[in-house]
Formats: sequence, C-alpha cells, structure tokens
Amino acid sequence: MNPVELERLVAEVTAQLLLELSGPCACHAVPGERCPDRLRSAVALGATRLGLQGSSLHGHDLARYIDHTLLKPDASYAQIEQLCREAAEFHFATVCVHPQHVRRCAALLGGSGVSVCTVVGFPLGANVTDVKAFEARRAIYDGACELDMVINLSALKSGDDPKVQADIAAVVQAGHEAEVLVKVILETALLSEAEKRRACRLARAAGADYVKTSTGFGPAGASEADVRLMREEVGTELGVKAAGGIGDLAQARKMLASGADRIGASAGVKIVQASLGHSVAAATTGY
Repeated sequence: MNPVELERLVAEVTAQLLLELSGPCACHAVPGERCPDRLRSAVALGATRLGLQGSSLHGHDLARYIDHTLLKPDASYAQIEQLCREAAEFHFATVCVHPQHVRRCAALLGGSGVSVCTVVGFPLGANVTDVKAFEARRAIYDGACELDMVINLSALKSGDDPKVQADIAAVVQAGHEAEVLVKVILETALLSEAEKRRACRLARAAGADYVKTSTGFGPAGASEADVRLMREEVGTELGVKAAGGIGDLAQARKMLASGADRIGASAGVKIVQASLGHSVAAATTGY
C-alpha cells in the first residue's frame, strides 16, 4: 500500500470511528464514547487503543485517574490523615506520599480500594542504585502498591544510558517481585526533547510501567506537549503520568486528552468537585 492509499484508509477509519462514538448512548445510559456496543464496534474496525476524552469523565470516574498527592516536606500527620480521608471519600487511584508516611496511609486506607503510592530517590534522583532498590523494597514492606522513582538525571545528561537503564531496572525488579507498579519520573523541565525521548526509551527497556513528567519540585511541571511526546515515544506499552502544577479541572482534562493515563495532583478534591459542579475553596493540601 502506497502512502497516499494508507493516508486515505486512516482517514476513512477515523471518520467511521468518530461516527460510531458520536452522540449520546440511549442503550446503556453512559456517554457515547463509553458505550460498550460502540466500543466493540470500534475495536472491530481495527482500533488497538481507545482513550476516553477528559471532558467526558466526571466524579468518581475522573477520580480513578488521580493520585491524590501530598509531598510537602513539612506535612503533618494530621494533614496526611486528612489526605487519606479525602482519598477514601472521593475514590482516588492512590495517595502519593513520602516513604515515612506509607505505613500510616496503608493502615488508614485498608479496605477502601485506594492504594498507597510513594516516591523513590525523590526529588533529585541522585541516590545510588542500590539505595533506590532498598528504598523501594522497604516501601513495599510498609504497604506501598506503586512506586514513583526519579531517573538518574546526571547519568542521562552525561549520555551514560546503560547506567540510567540499570538504575531504573533495579527499582523495577524490586517492584515487580511484589507485583507493584513502577513509574519513572523524568523531570522533563530539565531535559531537551532528545533527552526526554531517550529517557522514555530507557524506561521502556528497563521494564517500567509508566513514565511520569515531573516531581513538582523542578523549575516547571507537566505540559501538554511533554505528555504528547511521552505518549508518542512509549506507545501503548507504558502508561503516562502527568504531574506538577495541575491545579484545576481544565488542566487535568487537557493532560488526559494529550495522552495521560494518570494525573498526579495535590488539588484532587478541587478537580473532582469542579467536575461535579461543586464550589471549591482555593486552598489545597498539595506540594
């Protein structure tokens, strides 16, 4: 098939998919793009990955995409407990906290359906590899179900790709031994486009489950352009987590529309309440 024919075929399939998914769903009482019958039809037409538009997600559906985050170094036990209460109430995917709070959160969230996520080598990524691996295993022992590790930025900048990959792989091994997800934080604000792409490829080669934009402590947070680039680079093999500076519903929806599977945000309650049309106080508990 020549390029012209391929382009025409893609256009025809895209048009048919849009037709299949457009309009409200009367048969299942859900938005059209989430109708089971229409999704089956889309798969039959050749779709291998189906993304939900952020604008169609509301309430608990949207909350399941959010890691409810509190990574302030001075967060009190009372604030951590409040984070967990909010997570259980709104049904967020996880709470994301520093390792010292994992055991407390795991105890508070037991049976709630909300997992505990923690950070490894955070926020600089500068710990030596065996320390990161130990930190990962200790967090898992304390009850963590997801690990967000910071990439070795110095090695990446120096072109030492084998060291970067080995660093990620050590944490992935620790995580996967216990069936724990591992997300790799790139800190995209510090990287060139070529470095972002290399980092994504190395994370994929090391067996990571997600790539993540930012720590929230760098010079900038998530951007739509970075999320699109990361999705393009990892394809359907890995998830993409957008984090850093996502403070409202509009930003969250833009990240999901750009290809994110997960949102890291301290403003999770504000985002979900806005999706439900509730008025929300400006203050959040975040980083």
